[in-house]
Amino acid sequence: MLCARRLGGLRAGLRVRRVSTGWSPVGAAFTVQPQGRRLDWFGERGGLFGVPELSAPEGFRVAQEKALRRTEQLVQRVCATPPGPQTVLIFDELSDSLCRVADLADFVKIAHPEAAFREAAEEACRSIGTMVEKLNTNVELYQSLQRLLADKKLVDSLDPETRRVAELFMFDFEISGIHLDREKRKRAVDLNVKILDLSSAFLMGTHLPNTIEKRLLPEGIRHHFELAGDHVVVDSLRAEAPDDLVREAAYKIFLYPNAGQLKRLEELLSSRDLLAKLVGYPTYSHRALQGTIAQSPETVMEFLEKLSDKLSERTMKDFEMIRGMKMKLNPQNSADSPPLDHQGSPEELMPWDPPYYSGLIRAERFNIEPGLYCPFFSLGACMEGLSLLFNRLLGVSLYGEQPVKGEVWSEDVRKLAVVHESEGLLGYIYCDFFQRADKPHQDCHFTIRGGRLKEDGDYQLPVVVLMLNLPHSSRNLPTLLTPGMMENLFHEMGHAMHSMLGRTRYQHVTGTRCPTDFAEVPSILMEYFANDYRVVHQFARHYQTGQSLPRNMVSRLCESKKVCAAADMQLQVFYAALDQIYHGKHPLRSSTTDILRDTQERFYGLPYVPNTAWQLRFSHLVGYGAKYYSYLMSRAVASMVWRECFRQDPFNRAAGERYRREMLAHGGGREPMLMVQGMLQKRPSIDDFVNTLVSDLDLDFETFLMDST
Repeated sequence: MLCARRLGGLRAGLRVRRVSTGWSPVGAAFTVQPQGRRLDWFGERGGLFGVPELSAPEGFRVAQEKALRRTEQLVQRVCATPPGPQTVLIFDELSDSLCRVADLADFVKIAHPEAAFREAAEEACRSIGTMVEKLNTNVELYQSLQRLLADKKLVDSLDPETRRVAELFMFDFEISGIHLDREKRKRAVDLNVKILDLSSAFLMGTHLPNTIEKRLLPEGIRHHFELAGDHVVVDSLRAEAPDDLVREAAYKIFLYPNAGQLKRLEELLSSRDLLAKLVGYPTYSHRALQGTIAQSPETVMEFLEKLSDKLSERTMKDFEMIRGMKMKLNPQNSADSPPLDHQGSPEELMPWDPPYYSGLIRAERFNIEPGLYCPFFSLGACMEGLSLLFNRLLGVSLYGEQPVKGEVWSEDVRKLAVVHESEGLLGYIYCDFFQRADKPHQDCHFTIRGGRLKEDGDYQLPVVVLMLNLPHSSRNLPTLLTPGMMENLFHEMGHAMHSMLGRTRYQHVTGTRCPTDFAEVPSILMEYFANDYRVVHQFARHYQTGQSLPRNMVSRLCESKKVCAAADMQLQVFYAALDQIYHGKHPLRSSTTDILRDTQERFYGLPYVPNTAWQLRFSHLVGYGAKYYSYLMSRAVASMVWRECFRQDPFNRAAGERYRREMLAHGGGREPMLMVQGMLQKRPSIDDFVNTLVSDLDLDFETFLMDST
């Protein structure tokens, strides 16, 4: 699409941004409560993110009309411009004009606390979306790019980034069917519209609760669920419920198949397949994987099958351990139970068991109580730790900046300036970190404005939002993070720094606008830093006493995450394989539920439960269709980068500079495998990816030595 919303540096010659005297230490920005914004009724009100038009909801209409007028001017300009590098620059400016409204509106429509702003943003999204569809079927616009790419001499004269961006724009055109004859092109447009509608409806259906007559549930567990007259409402799997019967009931009721949702999924998969074949691909998966690290569904399945084989023995041991804990806590169940064979005992261990019992095993074996860690992870201290890490690795620091009135959507939002020691200001991160009513319960990164080199030689600074759901501080207590919250903070900040440190010429490929199986690498890599004592020691201090977090507590925390981790990874392999099969050869060999059953038994090992349809709750089939494997592959790459470049010294400045130069700087402007190869100084194989993932599961002998002394 022309509006790019996908999840060589130009430093030489760019102007240095001067340091502001209004910046404050990042820790203070999250330790001190914001003062005065709620009472500031006077003075001129600015707009959201500093966009003047957005001081009121009506401003979205002004912003979108301005963007649409600019779009029409740029379309005329590019169609009249002789083919050359300027063609790509105008296309990117066209994309930027639309994205700067659409990306901002995408965020505001889900995050702004005022309904009027959300509704105005939703309308702006629809308006810009209509224009994007119109441009993607504009034959004259398509031909202006085609003339460039058809001229071999011209193409050979383009620098690699410009050539790649031109090819990405062409790919966006062709997956919309613009290269087809009129009848097929209309069919492609209709299919795209149908897929969008089905995706939206399916996504909504993944979250809807199921109900069952109250009399059908044992009286002793009814109080665990919401009651509605004569019915019980089940809205989740209750995976952490201590009562086995509660988890079993929740699993069977919540995953009971819904005929309408089943039909939506079947139509979505079929429509995707039809569209892929219409525009020249054998399957939807082939289309979705173009330009990724994996490149093809055959490579993805090779990766998943090899990983499954390597995990098999470890997974069976995990299942044995989980079953042992279940029998220990429920001895009455063991009398009639057959002993475990080498494949585990499907009759005894069910899909609703592992999340709960593996948590108990972790707590028992490593004495991990999140409350013991929280006092060491105040939010201010964690932010100072991130700034220190970035400074030592990359020469980058984080500073708090006071936003003007109207710039942020909630008084709790903090604005951070990202500053390089020699390049100056790199961009801004808006931190929407705290819980509030009606805020989405998800940790995520949003690109609000992408970086790009403008025609005047200045660089358009990137702007992003990080959204978390952390508890508020109080008068006597700062915001304290659990270890999981701290790791999530590091993860999301990895996305933000990817956006900040990219210095692409084109915003179409800025920061996280890169292939999905590469986009998660920087964020997952940050998890390795968050679990390294040498890093944690720099900032983890008790908020009252100043005591450092003891090393053995960090070690036990890290090792506890490896308990039953093979079974957890095996589950991800199953999900990824199911996703590939659904988006592979059509018509499907059987129903989606039969495929689920067969794939679960092949790639996970625990039995399918009759009359359940987990796939109807698999929301990632919408956003990650044919690309769910990306989490595993990104983790493999991140692990290899950590091992090869940072494990010996997590503050290695030379490795940090190489990381920026080879990986972060390019966004999506370079083939992802070339970036991985540049960082690792070798081209990793599928076996390399598999081996590093499995090696991550090995327990660290040093932890046991430390705990025994």
